[in-house]
Amino acid sequence: MKRVIEVEGMCCARCAERAEKKLLLLSGVQGAKAKFKKGIIFVESDLPDETLAECVTAAGFTVKAIRARQGLFS
Repeated sequence: MKRVIEVEGMCCARCAERAEKKLLLLSGVQGAKAKFKKGIIFVESDLPDETLAECVTAAGFTVKAIRARQGLFS
């Protein structure tokens, strides 16, 4: 399932890379792409939202919301 994680505290490309790498270490995450300027992370995973939120929080960011990805290619 494709989801969008809205976060606070991701201020640069290095932060975005850290968030992506942390998520990709989880078994069950097929892809992760962070956009620091928008404060969002696109994730493809079947893991529960709570697990994804814990991972992002452990990377040093505050999770504001997790929602299903909407759009043409979702």
